[in-house]
Amino acid sequence: MAGLAVESPLAAEVREGSNPDVSLLYDINGWARDAPHWCDRVMEFVGEFGVVFALVALLFGAWWSARKRSDAASATAGLLWAPLAAGIALLANIPIRNFVERPRPFKDHQRVVALVDGKSDYSFVSDHATLVAAIAVAIFMVNRKYGVFALFIALVAGFCRVYMGVHYPTDVVGGFALGTAVALLLAPLAMMLLTPLASAVADSRVGWLVRAAGGRSHRPATGVTVSTEQHPTAGPAVPQVSDKRRDRDLAA
Repeated sequence: MAGLAVESPLAAEVREGSNPDVSLLYDINGWARDAPHWCDRVMEFVGEFGVVFALVALLFGAWWSARKRSDAASATAGLLWAPLAAGIALLANIPIRNFVERPRPFKDHQRVVALVDGKSDYSFVSDHATLVAAIAVAIFMVNRKYGVFALFIALVAGFCRVYMGVHYPTDVVGGFALGTAVALLLAPLAMMLLTPLASAVADSRVGWLVRAAGGRSHRPATGVTVSTEQHPTAGPAVPQVSDKRRDRDLAA
């Protein structure tokens, strides 16, 4: 068509290189082009499934530890919120992706190496980044030690998604923001609903799911310990008095 300028491949490459998002994508994804085949397969597994398995393991460990805490019911409720927050965040991402309609980077940039086939949906925002961020932040709110590891795994997941060529860096950042926002902003309402449920389970036959055997219940201390032990043949329980005090009263 006359008068229609066709952009040369070199000009297109220069233009894309001036975009920080695309430039960082090229830098990270470029490692996949030069890395050994086995390394790409490892990164593919980690980015697709490994990070999710690792977060589930951390969630299990945090739950096992929470059962021994004095506030076991509220801690367990906070950990139960983690997968629920991830599910809500993923649902919230559906209209966002359909509204933005950003193609996957390997569809718009020939230099990008895609390690995973079959990715035909939109790119922004990353479902993986949204999911791992929501779970990691929820774990961090309950247990700082496990939470730090969870946040690190979330960062690894984001890096892997860009390395695999299936997301732009801004897709990952958007997923982190969405997952974090859902986990934090809806946490107060979620705890209002989940804590009574966890307390009810703790007092049931499956109470071990919330509180470990011999675990301390969260009750305020009075500073006074009174024994109310009752024998089968005795009447109503009465406070026990020490022998020394009884002898002193008799002597008086």
